[in-house]
Amino acid sequence: MTRFTQQELEAARDRLVPDVAAAGLRVLFCGINPGLMTAATGHHFARPGNRFWPVLHLSGFTPRLLKPSEQGELPSYGLGITNVVARATARADELSAEEYREGGRLLTAKVERLRPRWLAVVGVTAYRTAFGERKAVIGPQERLIGVSRVWVLPNPSGLNAHWTAATMAEEFARLRTAAAET
Repeated sequence: MTRFTQQELEAARDRLVPDVAAAGLRVLFCGINPGLMTAATGHHFARPGNRFWPVLHLSGFTPRLLKPSEQGELPSYGLGITNVVARATARADELSAEEYREGGRLLTAKVERLRPRWLAVVGVTAYRTAFGERKAVIGPQERLIGVSRVWVLPNPSGLNAHWTAATMAEEFARLRTAAAET
């Protein structure tokens, strides 16, 4: 993996990272917003401590552990990635509530256009803020966006110590099973 200086990472601040998405996916995963490592590399969930890629594999969504640089393979598995807020920051707490709400509006339009079976938001706090669902919990939601169902997953950031890779993989696997049935 390429090593970046702090200056190089800071230069990536506010960069946009293209979605990995297509119409009709089984699951469109939605991160909070790109981190600086993601923005610097152009690959989603690129920070080494982020558990998204290992959990995706452990849960059975992918047949092998993908590297962030292999994100282009996701659509072949019926999967994609987007974000609630498009701009890159060092930490999610740098985002305002209005950015989350606007991100929720833009995400709704994107999901209505792409029509995935499931939108999977990774981060319950981001989901609550973006969609005004203050009591939302991890798991399937009542909300539909067009024809798409919504599932909230735990945030795979290494900072989310409440969830281990194994317990996250169990929750991701619940979604995988539901996505196979719909």
